[in-house]
Amino acid sequence: MQTFNLILENMPSKDKKLSNIVKVENFKSSKSGQPIANQFRITLQNGIEVFQSYNSIICVKANNEIYLDYDRWNYSRTTSRYRNIFLNETTVETVKKIGLGQYACVHLNK
Repeated sequence: MQTFNLILENMPSKDKKLSNIVKVENFKSSKSGQPIANQFRITLQNGIEVFQSYNSIICVKANNEIYLDYDRWNYSRTTSRYRNIFLNETTVETVKKIGLGQYACVHLNK
């Protein structure tokens, strides 16, 4: 598995800082429709989407690329559940894409 140190402000073609957040929304329960605490989808003005669980960035969609946090992308069942929703795929599919080099595992929280 290839690893990188990636800072959101330095992503390829990223011309805006995190202060340019357009929207932060909680994921919603599929049963009740109520917001799920500590599970967030963040959208930046430049279209970059971020999945944050508690205080950790788990996954970033930027410029048709997927970046997963090397240490936390599969941290818990809850993290995996909402990461799967964010990516619209299963953990098995995510693991396969990491292995094929389609997704980059990077240090998003350092």
